[in-house]
Amino acid sequence: MTEQDPIDISRLETAEHPQTLRRIAIEPLSRVEGHGKVTLLLDDDNRIRQARLHIVEFRGFEKFIQGRPYWELPVLVQRLCGICPVSHHLAAGKAIDQLAGVDRLTPTAEKVRRLMHYGQILQSHALHFFHLASPDLLFGFDSDVSRRNVVGLIERHPDLARQGVLLRKFGQEVIRVTAGKRIHGTCAIPGGVNKSLERSERDYLQQDIGQMIAWGEAALALARNLFLAAREQHRRFARIDTPMLSLCRTDGALELYHGELRAVAPDGAKLLERIDPRDYHRHIREQVKSWSYMKFPYLQQLGPEVGAYRVGPLARLNTCDFIDTPLAELARIEFRALEPGGLVQSTLAYHWARMIELLHCAEKIEQLLADPDLLGGELRQTGEMRPRGIGVIEAPRGTLIHDYEINPDGLVTRANLIVSTTHNNRAMNESVRTVAADLFDGREISEGMLNSIEVAVRAYDPCLSCATHALGKMPLVIELQAPDGHIVDRLIKDTRGELSR
Repeated sequence: MTEQDPIDISRLETAEHPQTLRRIAIEPLSRVEGHGKVTLLLDDDNRIRQARLHIVEFRGFEKFIQGRPYWELPVLVQRLCGICPVSHHLAAGKAIDQLAGVDRLTPTAEKVRRLMHYGQILQSHALHFFHLASPDLLFGFDSDVSRRNVVGLIERHPDLARQGVLLRKFGQEVIRVTAGKRIHGTCAIPGGVNKSLERSERDYLQQDIGQMIAWGEAALALARNLFLAAREQHRRFARIDTPMLSLCRTDGALELYHGELRAVAPDGAKLLERIDPRDYHRHIREQVKSWSYMKFPYLQQLGPEVGAYRVGPLARLNTCDFIDTPLAELARIEFRALEPGGLVQSTLAYHWARMIELLHCAEKIEQLLADPDLLGGELRQTGEMRPRGIGVIEAPRGTLIHDYEINPDGLVTRANLIVSTTHNNRAMNESVRTVAADLFDGREISEGMLNSIEVAVRAYDPCLSCATHALGKMPLVIELQAPDGHIVDRLIKDTRGELSR
């Protein structure tokens, strides 16, 4: 790489006179609530002048559900995603509890929902780490593309691949037991749930939970060791310094189902503390940009220029004070020691944090399966209908907000959904810019450089990306154009992972 002056990453969002610059396009990049692409603009000295992650397909669910009865929402909105439908189901369930006038569920209803939620996070984290992220981490970002995928993982590390499959299967079985089926089931109804667990179902899940905890510890050790083996490289790769936001329990513990909003500055100072999630709109604003259908949220007190933040496993481990399960808490302490006095900001640390949460969820499932309330009979509370309900939950990818308003007939009149990937939108753009500025010097385009940009986005586990990346063979076209528009260089990767020019 040629020696260059440091690049101000903050200036890479908008370029002056873009029509005079050469354009590199990576399209499609991934399925993040639709199709995504990356564009890079270079000047005549081969310096990056603009780098953007574009979300180019419109979602529209806020409009689709208008006019529908509010009690249908948990079933309707989970169609947003085939990977994390439980998260949308439960966020909508929490919102319709409020619409139904219910502020507190029965112990059985809350614990059934929590069990379902922990199963969802466990299976989602297992899918992402073992199937999507580990090939890059184990084989290298620029290793042979023919083996840098889940098939290569199975061939080189069959025991690891098997553990990933069985961890995910167990999480899906938890979902099936609580929701009736693994994908797009039912569970949450206004004010509660539609079933408790049978004793046989509880016993069935208890048979394997000890093994899941053991495999969770092994997965955590692998993620930790892979990060520390190349600590400085991983610490710097796609690194950006941002505030972080998540739910926390009242006492500061990690909380995935129901808590209070907390935001923390890069130096560890509290920006938001003990905020009722139903007041999110007083603290979070959404910015619109012409080149993406996805909005750009920011903290109102900091403003749109510097108020972008991150959510998800990395944010949750940075914002919480402790984890209330012993194995995960020991891991959290070591994790936070990476950056004493501040936040762990490395984008690749998402993978380590994700495995700490996987272990935590396995520990929480073990605790819940020993709780007799799961077998209880009181499933639902009732109340007087209200005009607005806001459900906030920690989905696998981060804080998820469902906000609904209804008319006196119970029909939806307005909806606003802020999904986890939307919270991370600005951060993913900044990480792409960082990688582009660090790795690209205008020389011949390589597949390894292309994949490094994917690695930066993939670390956030953006919603729906696994539909494209499951085999590690995402089709891509990247072009280098001269100022007069003719193509200088072009690299194509097809759905089989084969390269051509």
